[in-house]
Amino acid sequence: MALAVTPNHSESNSEARTAHAALRSYRPGDWQAMYALDLICFAPVFQFSRGAMRGFAEAPGAVTVLAEAENHGAQGELAGFCITQLDERTGYVVTLDVAPAWRRRGLAQRLMAEVESKLHSAGAEKMELHVFTGNEGAIRFYESIGYTQAGVVQNFYAQNLHALLYRKTLPD
Repeated sequence: MALAVTPNHSESNSEARTAHAALRSYRPGDWQAMYALDLICFAPVFQFSRGAMRGFAEAPGAVTVLAEAENHGAQGELAGFCITQLDERTGYVVTLDVAPAWRRRGLAQRLMAEVESKLHSAGAEKMELHVFTGNEGAIRFYESIGYTQAGVVQNFYAQNLHALLYRKTLPD
């Protein structure tokens, strides 16, 4: 497996700030590092199983983009990823995961812009996603990039763990 998910804690703060993440499409086998990052990013009730991660990433119609850290020309650390599905004219965000060391650096916005662009090129007119009602940071993020709340789905994640449905119309 080429990707690692453990942040390089030996680098200085200035090196961490100047590190860059390159976006690329999914390659077979990437699901393993994606699964490991998902375990870091989410509480157990929100985590995908190994089979689900691979299934979503490799499903027909999946558009999966990964962000690999580049630091001094080296690549390898999985900084984040986004899995989406295209169904008819609607793109659906299955998950957006960003490693803690990469949060609040614009990576989630880059990943979302990339998958939205790819899905739009493939015929999507709008995007949808679900977000846990208690995930205030994610709610603020999605609203900041143009998603609007379209409803509530009771028990979406588990009993008494509800989701907000968000939508966004993609520009022509």
